[in-house]
Amino acid sequence: MVRPKLLITRKLRPAVEGRAARDYDVVLNPEDRVLSDAELIAACRAVDAVLPCHSERFTAEVLDAIGPGLRIIANHSVGTDHVDLEAARKSGVVVTNTPDVLSEATAEIAMLCMLGAARRGAEGDALVRSGAWNFWSPAFMVGRQVSGKRFGIVGMGRVGQVTAERARGFGMQVHYHNRRRLPSHQEKGAVFHDSLESLLAVSDVLSLHCPATPENAGLLNARTLALLPERAIVVNTARGALIDEGALISALSSGRLFAAGLDVFQTEPGGNPDLSRLPNVFLLPHIGSATEETRDAMGFRALDNLDAFFGGQEPQDRVA
Repeated sequence: MVRPKLLITRKLRPAVEGRAARDYDVVLNPEDRVLSDAELIAACRAVDAVLPCHSERFTAEVLDAIGPGLRIIANHSVGTDHVDLEAARKSGVVVTNTPDVLSEATAEIAMLCMLGAARRGAEGDALVRSGAWNFWSPAFMVGRQVSGKRFGIVGMGRVGQVTAERARGFGMQVHYHNRRRLPSHQEKGAVFHDSLESLLAVSDVLSLHCPATPENAGLLNARTLALLPERAIVVNTARGALIDEGALISALSSGRLFAAGLDVFQTEPGGNPDLSRLPNVFLLPHIGSATEETRDAMGFRALDNLDAFFGGQEPQDRVA
């Protein structure tokens, strides 16, 4: 029996690559680098399926150039903003993602970003590492306490709900804005706001957990950032496109915002050097799902979708 040919675009966990090699005719990217559009097109023309990460962009032009041979894109990610879903549908290419399995890990990173920003973690770490820590007083390195503060969530999906649980553990009051209000058993006492503006006005800490759709691009901009309480903290572990980074830099530089904790950026990899120069920003290199357990689970979930597809069944995580 001829096994389906599968392209894996980036280096995955050993157990995931081992299972893939067992069940598929696998083509790997030995350099573990982002493929150019031309390289991605050429590689996908020679396979039945591709297991990419968010670093590979399947635009309408790329999908059209690949042609009819590619049958399924089984993403190693929850977000699908790197795939033109409408173009995939028109091309007859099935698209899946990996929901559920990374909620816990991403919520942990959101808490790390919040605490790192609130308690000036980046400043303190740099001070100790540089050997410049030679002073202490009651006024030294004073940050903001999060317990008792109002924690605002934009996007109360799987990750948002787990993050809300973590925030409650810090004694925070959870507020949220979502396209639809959750049932009371899922709200667990969280306060629903039917508009973004209403949520922003009460968010001492604002955490973004919504998808990067065209409608959400620049969700936080000069106008909306100005609606936050004075000295609020902004956390983003979703997608960099949700924030106008220029407006965020202005709000942080002026002291209007106390700090920000960011795991995602408009430009990745690399981030924004102007953000990096600010002392009141806690920065991470897009590692929200980067735990051994979660990366294994993501890879296995993508393979489960491939197994179902090539077994003649509907993949459980089909998005297009």
